[in-house]
Amino acid sequence: SDMHKPFNFDQLVPRRHTGSYKWDTIPEDAIPLWVADMDFEVAPAIKKALAQRVEHGVFGYTSIDDSYYDAIISWFSRRHQWVINRDWILYTTGVVPAISCSIKALTLPGEKVLVLTPVYNCFFSSIRNQGCQIAESPLKREGDSYVIDWPDFEKQCADEKTTVFLLCNPHNPAGRMWTREELTKMGEICKRYHVKVVSDEIHCELAMPGHKFIPFAAVNETNLHNSVTLNSPSKSFNTAGLQIANIICADAETRRRSDRVINIFEVCDVNSFGPVALKAAYNESEQWLDALNQYIWANYQYLKQELESKLPKVHVLRLEATYLAWVDIRQTGLRSEETTQLLLEKGHVFVSSGTLYGKKDGEGYLRINLACPRQLLEQGVTRIINVLR
Repeated sequence: SDMHKPFNFDQLVPRRHTGSYKWDTIPEDAIPLWVADMDFEVAPAIKKALAQRVEHGVFGYTSIDDSYYDAIISWFSRRHQWVINRDWILYTTGVVPAISCSIKALTLPGEKVLVLTPVYNCFFSSIRNQGCQIAESPLKREGDSYVIDWPDFEKQCADEKTTVFLLCNPHNPAGRMWTREELTKMGEICKRYHVKVVSDEIHCELAMPGHKFIPFAAVNETNLHNSVTLNSPSKSFNTAGLQIANIICADAETRRRSDRVINIFEVCDVNSFGPVALKAAYNESEQWLDALNQYIWANYQYLKQELESKLPKVHVLRLEATYLAWVDIRQTGLRSEETTQLLLEKGHVFVSSGTLYGKKDGEGYLRINLACPRQLLEQGVTRIINVLR
């Protein structure tokens, strides 16, 4: 039911002076290829649904009804063959609050939370904010991608202080779409050592050609009952500013604890627009999403081809999921943070330093956001090449 197809992802939407974190917190002349939101307009159905909601004119406290739960249940069964029970769903304001809630619900201060590094920077802050220690199991570079170092992963899980494994599925910034085999093995090891899994699946719709997303909890009963899943339409449908996310949990006791923490943290009330956008995304915007993924994939191929042909020492890793390219600059001899500074000052282009995602395991890498019109990406990439040449 997407209106006026085909969708125009080439359209430049001016975002400066709209209170955009991505555009309005950096110098005026810089091209932002950093923060993970997209420069595309939302799907037509979302824009229309929000306009209708605004037209109503009253924005009081929001209640969540059956249609909200139905949209989530229908989407995940249709799109990912995962059948979710209505009772399993708890809504909250965002995936980062949901991460903190889940850690708080499942750990005691001083316990360890395991992460696979390099990983999304808020994992580190959420763990620290709950008074827990971070246990890092570094991913192993293999070819143009990463794999899990299984002996190390098991060793970390076996540590009696480790009580939670915080998984990024798919993985930001490594661009990995975890396979069924990998998710099964993670689940078995965690179960064996009594480690609960919190799976952040915010990037789950951003699958590149040839890769299929599998929810951690959908793999088998073991995974289902030993995990909490966090998701939101915010990344895939570019609605991060609308503040809506879901914690999905089949285990009643874990769910009770999570619900309690959502209330303790006061992140139990959502705004008038988040649920409206979620329903329009999940019920009416599937074709837009498919077109978006094609566009991101073409942007990725462009970036890889350009950077690698003009900068022989730079290597763009394989992208299986997300719209975030992970770029290896180790052969240049430059360090990540000095490179991002150099690119900003000399090139007026803003990318993310790999060290944000792990001081050790992110060093020598840059993260580049591909979710913008090609014209903008071309300008950004040209600036990167001019500086690094």
